[in-house]
Amino acid sequence: MEDVYRPMKPRAWLTELLQWPRLNFIVTNLLPRRSLTLLVGRISKSEHPWIRYVSMALWRYFSDVDLSDASTTEFRSMHACFTRALRPGARAVDLDPCHVTSPCDAIVGAHGRIDGQTLLQAKQITYTLTELLGDEALARRLENGCYVTLRLTAGMYHRFHAPLDGVAHRVRYFSGDVWNVNQPTLDRVAKLFCKNERAVIELTDSSTGTPLVLVPVAAILVASIRLHFADLNLHLRYAGPQVVDCDAACKKGAELGWFEHGSTIIVLAPQGCSLLDDIRQGQTIRMGRALLRLPTV
Repeated sequence: MEDVYRPMKPRAWLTELLQWPRLNFIVTNLLPRRSLTLLVGRISKSEHPWIRYVSMALWRYFSDVDLSDASTTEFRSMHACFTRALRPGARAVDLDPCHVTSPCDAIVGAHGRIDGQTLLQAKQITYTLTELLGDEALARRLENGCYVTLRLTAGMYHRFHAPLDGVAHRVRYFSGDVWNVNQPTLDRVAKLFCKNERAVIELTDSSTGTPLVLVPVAAILVASIRLHFADLNLHLRYAGPQVVDCDAACKKGAELGWFEHGSTIIVLAPQGCSLLDDIRQGQTIRMGRALLRLPTV
């Protein structure tokens, strides 16, 4: 019989210790990040009872995992729990065609207007659209637009969904590093999102023709991004094409893919779009919540 896992919070003293920024940065980054990520990826997929039990016990110890909205609480591996599906009706999706919704459950990070091509990572650290997207023409289309950084923690629901009704027409993949994407690391590593492994997903809204870009960014212990609509599994050993053209219809709220742990999605919109007034840094939001407003036709 498969184990049933319930939320378990880590001990307060260990949580407080790991929240010390310098120690957190050292523990989560100054390790062989790539090798550790590949190792955890192999362990997480193991269905051996003891490996499954120990790996999930450690994960529950260090993460605030809530499975109350999962479609099942029985899992054959840690990977199956990371990539769990939601039970029907667990998320309410804002269906207003003028709104772009959050593609994932997340904590809101840096967000606001894009200053020409410059975005804020954290504190005084910035990066540019061209550095992030690797495409000057696409970057120019998004100049002076708006953005929001969405960070998924290890215990969150890890699938991401279409933020609008439209078409996904191109994916660019960038192999890279696997720095942690938590706040202590964002405060210390310049242009982190431009260094880490990531995908650039280009979408177009069906009613207004407005372009929208999602940038899922991998991180330590993650480094695997599954994209259902393009039938791609992007990971550290991926050797396929870096640019994949597609023509996949996306219905708002429909599943696009998943991370295999926790990471970040950056949502980018062009000039004329605007973030909703109630978006605040540090707030926890759920997939389907309205994030920004599209320009009127």
